[in-house]
Formats: sequence, C-alpha cells, structure tokens
Amino acid sequence: MTGPGRGDRGQASVELALLLPLVALLLLLVVQIAVIARDQVLVQHAAREAARGAAVGPDPDSADRRAATAAGGLDGSRLDVRTSVVDGRVIVSVTFREPTDLPLIGLALPDVDLRAGATMQREEP
Repeated sequence: MTGPGRGDRGQASVELALLLPLVALLLLLVVQIAVIARDQVLVQHAAREAARGAAVGPDPDSADRRAATAAGGLDGSRLDVRTSVVDGRVIVSVTFREPTDLPLIGLALPDVDLRAGATMQREEP
C-alpha cells in the first residue's frame, strides 16, 4: 500500500501534455483574429485614402487605386477598388481578400473578404 498522494505523481505533467495542443491552437486562433482585425482597419484606411484621391484628382478612376495601394501594408494584388461618381460625390468600395495562413488555423478557416467604403464630395480643380 502506498502513502497518501503517491498515486497522483505525474498527474500535472500528463494534464499539461494533453491540454498543451489545445492551448496552442487557441493562441493561434487569437493571433489570426488579431491579424484580421488589423487588416480591417487598414482596408478602411485604404477606402478613405482612395476616396480622397478620387475626390481631388483629375481622373477619379486612376487616383483611387494608387491612393488605396499606397495607404497601408496591404497586398495590392488582393485589393479590389471600385469608384463611382454620383451627384458630385465620389463613392469608393474596397474589398481585400485576407488569407488565413497561420499554421493549422489556416487549414480550418477559409479566406476572409474584408470590405470598406467611403464617400467624399468631389472637389473640382
């Protein structure tokens, strides 16, 4: 017969070994959500910059794309900028395809489309 508590030896190590992969996955999920939130802010900033560039530029269609691409750290190849001018207002819609490429989490989550829009009064030069 063993003394009190002798049968529990190593229990914490076994529990840690069982739960550590789950904790690691949860941490990766939190990091992926933070990256998506950061990029949503960048997409909103790109939409504002594109609207401003189209509002003051002589050609709204070319100024918006340049302004949105230069606005932040977004990959221009995954950035879709659409501009329309209605009643003297420039309306810009920006869509960015955010890849979920963190290890293990990227396999479980599909890519996310981030969208933002902005409207500004057209300024005639």
